[in-house]
Amino acid sequence: MTGTIAGVLGPALADRPHAPAVVAPSGSLTYAELDAAADAAAGALWDLGIRPGDRVAACLPNDLDIVVAFHGAQRIGAIWLGIGEAYTRAEQEQLRALSTPRVVLGGAHCALSGLEVVDSARWARSVRAGSRAPGVPIDPYAPAAIAFTSGTTGTPKGIVHSQHNLLLPGAVLGATRGWGPDLRKGDSLPMTILNLLVLSTLTTAQAQGCAVLIDRRDIGGIVDRVRAHDVTVWNGALPQIYDLARRPDLDLSSLPELWSGGSDCPDELRQAVRDVHGLAIHSTYGLTEAPTVVAIDPVDGRTRPRASGVVLPHLDLAGYDDDGVRQPAGAIGEFRVAAASAGDWADQWRAPLGEWRSGAVVSHQPPGAVVTGDVGTVDAGGWVTVLDRKTLVIVRGGANVYPAEVERVLRLHPRLDAAVVFGVPDDRLGQRVAALVVATGPVTGAELTALCRERLARYKVPQVWGRVDALSTNPMGKVNRSGLAAALRAAAPLGTAGSGPDATSRCT
Repeated sequence: MTGTIAGVLGPALADRPHAPAVVAPSGSLTYAELDAAADAAAGALWDLGIRPGDRVAACLPNDLDIVVAFHGAQRIGAIWLGIGEAYTRAEQEQLRALSTPRVVLGGAHCALSGLEVVDSARWARSVRAGSRAPGVPIDPYAPAAIAFTSGTTGTPKGIVHSQHNLLLPGAVLGATRGWGPDLRKGDSLPMTILNLLVLSTLTTAQAQGCAVLIDRRDIGGIVDRVRAHDVTVWNGALPQIYDLARRPDLDLSSLPELWSGGSDCPDELRQAVRDVHGLAIHSTYGLTEAPTVVAIDPVDGRTRPRASGVVLPHLDLAGYDDDGVRQPAGAIGEFRVAAASAGDWADQWRAPLGEWRSGAVVSHQPPGAVVTGDVGTVDAGGWVTVLDRKTLVIVRGGANVYPAEVERVLRLHPRLDAAVVFGVPDDRLGQRVAALVVATGPVTGAELTALCRERLARYKVPQVWGRVDALSTNPMGKVNRSGLAAALRAAAPLGTAGSGPDATSRCT
């Protein structure tokens, strides 16, 4: 597969130029209109001084501007990156410092200032000016975008992708899932996340379908948009899926395909959504390094307990031991991803170009499979089971405890809204298992301990409990883990008097 993002609209422009390409809160664009708008955006960026290899950052809402600007930037060889609107000023400044963009397209929730920040009004004037950028030869394998890792355990890393790798997921998904012009893919997660742009405007364009951008995060608002725009595939974050299971009043009977992405989807949650709404959840496993989807439940509805789908045919995924030795199918190891070596999609995937570092330096990936940092298994049929991030594994008395496994059990409690499990130092055991929970009603550490002991080995059961009003999360709904130790020290106890770490329940 070869091609550029500028060319991705070509087949639809030839076959159905007046069909909708993007539907968003402020309006919609046909394929012909999107093509013209992308040309205008490319000209506006050129007038702003952008040249091939310059970084263009967007801190914009889920609306037409971010899609048009992305396509425009790709037509002149710029390198795209997103800065989350929900981030604090400090977090936005951190990403700007990492990427040193020449232009920042800033919406109402952009906290950045400076000569390079172009607000929405100025951007609209620039696009309306109608300048045209000169023709720029595009290398589909050159740096095209920076995808920032979630940064939940520290400083985000900027993974650099080519236009080729941005187009490959949509091509594979379209072919394997039988998508065509009737595809209407709805996405409510922020388009400032590169993976979401790939799964919306690029994926739908390759199927000649329509991308539906949703600017709501609450499940009620999302369902309204899904129904209003006849969405056929919606990808929800885990907290949104939990909210959906608790809302039998919402009608999603018109939605053919529901994905769960960003975190592991427990089997109990899948069953709850099926019981309440009659919907089967297609579980996915994705990577910033891929980019986007690595594995997904087959379109025919097959699932496996605890699994996150089957590896897509353009990729090879397997577990490796600490010495870099590939493990047998079904054995636990750290995932590494490489291009598939056989089949119709063999050798199509390429590793990321590297990591964007301070000073705009790209460090190239070493040869061989890309290390992901995730631990789990891939069986002989390609079914993927993710246990946890390798860096999050708790080693208690020589035994490994995977926080995600414990969190899945805690989420079964009817009065818990959220839970996070992590390790705290222990002189004798090395680490103890700790848990912070967000509860909607009375709950005790002893009660949660009993729940865990029904389903987990004794050494996996948390020994330290704390209750907080909320957990800090990133735009994908993942808990920010860098401040958990401090949060535990300040947490309210469960089942004991007092406060602070000495008063948290210790159930051994």
